[in-house]
Amino acid sequence: MTMEGDGKDGTYCTICGGIPPDQIKIRKIPIDGKETGIDRLDWILLDVMTLGLTDEERITDELVKRVRKFNFIPSMKEAKYRKALYREYRMLVASGVQPEKR
Repeated sequence: MTMEGDGKDGTYCTICGGIPPDQIKIRKIPIDGKETGIDRLDWILLDVMTLGLTDEERITDELVKRVRKFNFIPSMKEAKYRKALYREYRMLVASGVQPEKR
């Protein structure tokens, strides 16, 4: 598979025109009892961590806002996604990982 792009258009697969497989960063987490792939989750968690928020609701709002940029969240499952995303965020914080300074 080859990738092309001139910087202005970004990088894309020359076979299908989509995102090259090595550019997709999906991690699976349990949501409502099912393993669910979330694209760019690690980056999203670190990005929200750099905001320095302490309120659970605001943290979760920021997580959902960013996840929606790369993933579909069914409206009927939003509460379950919120719970799962916040759980992943808490685990990252508890691990002691520090985000890079902006």
